Amino acid sequence: MAVNAIDQTRRMLSLVTYLRERPGAHVSDVARAFGITEDELISDLDVLPMCGTSFRGGDLLDIDTDGDRIWWHNPDDVAEPLRLAADEATALLVAARAVATLPGLRESDRQALLRATAKLEAAAGEAAGASSRLSVTFESEGGVFADVDRAISERRRLWLRYYSPARDELTEREVDPIRLFAVGHTYMEAWCRLSEARRTFRLDRVAEIKLLDAPAAPPELELRDLSAGLVQPSADDPEVVVEVGPGGRWVAEYYPHDSAEELPDGGLRITIRTPAPASLRRLALRLGRDGRITAPRDLAENARRAAREALAAYDSDDAQRQG
Repeated sequence: MAVNAIDQTRRMLSLVTYLRERPGAHVSDVARAFGITEDELISDLDVLPMCGTSFRGGDLLDIDTDGDRIWWHNPDDVAEPLRLAADEATALLVAARAVATLPGLRESDRQALLRATAKLEAAAGEAAGASSRLSVTFESEGGVFADVDRAISERRRLWLRYYSPARDELTEREVDPIRLFAVGHTYMEAWCRLSEARRTFRLDRVAEIKLLDAPAAPPELELRDLSAGLVQPSADDPEVVVEVGPGGRWVAEYYPHDSAEELPDGGLRITIRTPAPASLRRLALRLGRDGRITAPRDLAENARRAAREALAAYDSDDAQRQG
């Protein structure tokens, strides 16, 4: 997603400078300094060795970790001034112009990028002309991100039309935004005036958004610790048992669960705790023949009924098209 890529790129650029000045830095200290989890830091470190001063694979960053400390073995080798070939300059200019059009990019970042692009165009000479004939576009929820970011900075309320997958409906509500964060997708944490409670909204599920003149005044709340992920089930939440075949084993990778027991056919019996068991009905429909809910019984029957209704609607539409 474009917004996540921007955030990660900004963070990794800062990370390079940080590690250069702190040889042998501890993973835990670096993660804490950047406000990310150790897993996110390790993910960044997996990418950095693919970066360097040449797109062709030479002079790459030699950075590794033993899980406790981080070592940069060639900081001086990659400190020489960057020299770009024509194709490298073209690729950079095309990418820079594309990123500059992202609606989710903060204006200060956009202006900085445009200034850097102008300098690169001047240095690239004829390559700059070739790059102007190429373009790249992105699809993202960048417009929503920009409105939320502005609402937070100006302390203003927002009006939303929001799709709730658990209820399969669009709702209208006013919210006082608290913060933006990314855990796989980009989310807004806000105080919802409709439910009078803190709620989390996924930006790609916002169908419409308006910045209101009313000031945002969320109550004083302690920010949630998201280091363990967005969904953190409670021991008091109801259990849902999902049995999946080999094609549905991905469920254990994407859903926090208490247990995943191997089945003879190569599938899994997965026990999931959730405060809203009905929200897993959509999971059952998505799995199709690759899985089913087996407990609790009422949810299992509800999922089977929904599947039958969906199949009947599909058959009816197909018959009408053929008729």
